[in-house]
Amino acid sequence: MLDAKEKTFILKGISDLTQVSQLTGADSPNKTDQYGVYGTDLGSMINADDRTYFVFGDTFGERPPDMIGGGGSYWRSNTIAYSTDNDPTDGITLDGMVSDEIGLAKELIPSAKVDYEEMTTIPTHGLYANGALYLYYMSVNHWGDPGKWDANDSSVAKSTDQGHNWTLLDDLKWPGDSNFIQVSPYKVKIDDEQTDIYFWCIPSGRFGGVQLMKVSEKNVENPAEYRYFAGLDEKEAPIWSEEMAKAKTIVEDSVGELSVVWNPYLERWLMTYLNEGNGVVIREGITPWGPWGDKLELVSASDYPGLYAPFMNDKYIADGGKNFYFSMSLWDPYNVFWFKATLDK
Repeated sequence: MLDAKEKTFILKGISDLTQVSQLTGADSPNKTDQYGVYGTDLGSMINADDRTYFVFGDTFGERPPDMIGGGGSYWRSNTIAYSTDNDPTDGITLDGMVSDEIGLAKELIPSAKVDYEEMTTIPTHGLYANGALYLYYMSVNHWGDPGKWDANDSSVAKSTDQGHNWTLLDDLKWPGDSNFIQVSPYKVKIDDEQTDIYFWCIPSGRFGGVQLMKVSEKNVENPAEYRYFAGLDEKEAPIWSEEMAKAKTIVEDSVGELSVVWNPYLERWLMTYLNEGNGVVIREGITPWGPWGDKLELVSASDYPGLYAPFMNDKYIADGGKNFYFSMSLWDPYNVFWFKATLDK
């Protein structure tokens, strides 16, 4: 996964894009209104044993049927569902949601809900490590113009009881003006003794580029153990620095809500993200730090207005990875949908 023998790009494009199903909302097969979830977004995924967790952002209860975007009753900054459905071809059946005593999906990470203080706390992605769930989230200070927002910082919450209760790891934070506010993690087994977690990271908003950090799984809670990709040495080996300020940008673009996985069909890394104004795009990577190929269109903004947050999961593939499935949010009707696409090489 880390050292590609061939230094050539082989992804030619995407075909057979299909909207398979709706994941959330009263109109979805999952009928998430039964959990007080009429509108929500995001839907990044965490594989943990036999479960996959779907992590959502700002979540709302009852709302007018013609309402566009976030809003409605019973606002929660974040919620989580879980599934044991291993067949992505007909959509994903959610087994349930982490709920309160009356059965409504509950907020996992609290927020002040005060503008210019802490408007909300949005999980950008999560992972399963050392038998625990970890949610990496950003504390949003203020929503600005479209695609722009200010963050107080990013941090991590931990659950050891399948997502029912969460502890804030306040010692593990990145500053709000850093490039490490929104993350996409992936675990890579180095040898029998060590597994590393790579994080592809962007600033707050949708207009920054991608930087890279890593940490060993056993040290995931220790901020001093995180290392930042700082370029290549004379032998083209990666340089890992203890200093965040030395991190190099590996993809220069306007990147929003990114997702990175290893694809066995291409034997390459795949990166998807919202390219503001241009829809959802996909790139192929030779190694975690690159080189990364040119962006190719995955989903057209003209075909799916208000699209964002395309999240992949290497569990949800078919035909050896030639076909892959992903979640994606639509601002209208402010819910999460399930898509399929085919890789052409």
